[in-house]
Amino acid sequence: MRLVRVGLHSQGEPLALMRTDCHVCRSEGLHARAKVEIATGGRRVTARLLQVEAGLLNPHEIGLSEDAWMRLGATEGAVATVRPAPPAASMSLVRHKLYGGALAQKDFTAILGDVQAGLLSDVQLATFLSAGAALPLDDEETTALTRAMVVVGDRLSWDAPRVMDKHCVGGLPGNRTTPIVVAIAAACGLVIPKTSSRAITSPAGTADTMETLAPVDLDLPAIRRVVEAEGGCIVWGGAVRLSPADDAFVRIEREIDIDAEGQLIASVLSKKVAAGSTHVVIDIPVGPTAKVRTAEAARGLATRLSLVGARLGLKVACLLTDGSQPVGRGIGPAPEARDVLAVLRGEPEAPLDLAERALALSAVLLETGGAAAPGTGADLARAVLSDGRAWAKFAAICEVQGGLRQPPEAAQIRAVTAHFAGQITAIDNRRLARLAKLAGAPGNPAAGLVLAVHVGDTVAKGQPLFHLHAASTGEIAYAIDYWTGAPAITVAG
Repeated sequence: MRLVRVGLHSQGEPLALMRTDCHVCRSEGLHARAKVEIATGGRRVTARLLQVEAGLLNPHEIGLSEDAWMRLGATEGAVATVRPAPPAASMSLVRHKLYGGALAQKDFTAILGDVQAGLLSDVQLATFLSAGAALPLDDEETTALTRAMVVVGDRLSWDAPRVMDKHCVGGLPGNRTTPIVVAIAAACGLVIPKTSSRAITSPAGTADTMETLAPVDLDLPAIRRVVEAEGGCIVWGGAVRLSPADDAFVRIEREIDIDAEGQLIASVLSKKVAAGSTHVVIDIPVGPTAKVRTAEAARGLATRLSLVGARLGLKVACLLTDGSQPVGRGIGPAPEARDVLAVLRGEPEAPLDLAERALALSAVLLETGGAAAPGTGADLARAVLSDGRAWAKFAAICEVQGGLRQPPEAAQIRAVTAHFAGQITAIDNRRLARLAKLAGAPGNPAAGLVLAVHVGDTVAKGQPLFHLHAASTGEIAYAIDYWTGAPAITVAG
């Protein structure tokens, strides 16, 4: 069959289009939603089949989505062979877990191999992830899954005795400390090749925010070039094959809105190991509406992160931080990027809470990495931020990554005000994140919201609580409807 690029975007899932009267469909008994294997030029891809009537394709043509086209490295009109994809043998292992069984290292290796080969459908991937959420992975399983996720991808290595990294487990809107921490660490001579994720269930991931400031979809040679030039980078991990199976998991987790602890640990640590890191500092925000609700749960997660990390040769330091309310003012890619720039540039209106959190994390990183003696990391981090060295390093990293740029501005901005005077007593992180997503974040990088208040502030009637940023008045109205039914900010009169 001849390949046709149909320009179909499928959010990571390779799709193939064939006519219902196609000779291959009839001879092989293929039906819509079946899995097919397409091969050409020595490369092959497994794709989900969609069937169309006459008109869009000729009988001897097969249309490919953008994801399938890029994975196959196809050329328009090339001849390809098409056959039913082999069944995913690892589904028996997924069912074993679903019914309460434990999985061993060889089991996870088999499952991840099928994930990497594209043999598991989205439904099957969701089954695997749901099983690990309903029947949590123990430490042995989590370690095995982490190892399997590393094995199926590429790995980086660096000519440095200590390679640093930083991560946040998420759940706290606006907590965009990574660009600041990387800039401080690199300015102090540490090696910190930071690969970051896009949003899973939040209004912005670090990669989404950073992409409004500089290109993040760098390949491995480009990442190495940036780090060798400036000591650090801030790139999207999905653009390279560092723990690539996790990209498939993230796409499904986003759809079903789950982020199980075992999967979270494997996702975080597999990427750190694959990136060549030796030491990592992990921020665990704790609060009633954060991802981690209690100090007890946070200590348990920290213990597991350290344990699994140690088994993989990674030294992990965890900080339990305040997750009772958002950090900074912006929520969404561009609003958060403007907060980052304000802190790095030392602007008078820069959010103090974002700066202080970044400094606390940097202090631990500097001491762990040997750039500062024990007890002196905080002073060094503050000096590097205040005297402009961090900003200069960040700007340099952005330039080598492809050029520093200004975050986009939203076409529509609407203030949401207090109905009466009083004091801000609570902010619901989850509801506020939902508001930013309804406004269009992270799909529209300019969308989200900008907070005007924090817990403890007093407000007058009619005073803005936050400003919604969106591309259209319809998205503004949709977000306000949600706010009316589920206010995210409590004002006590």
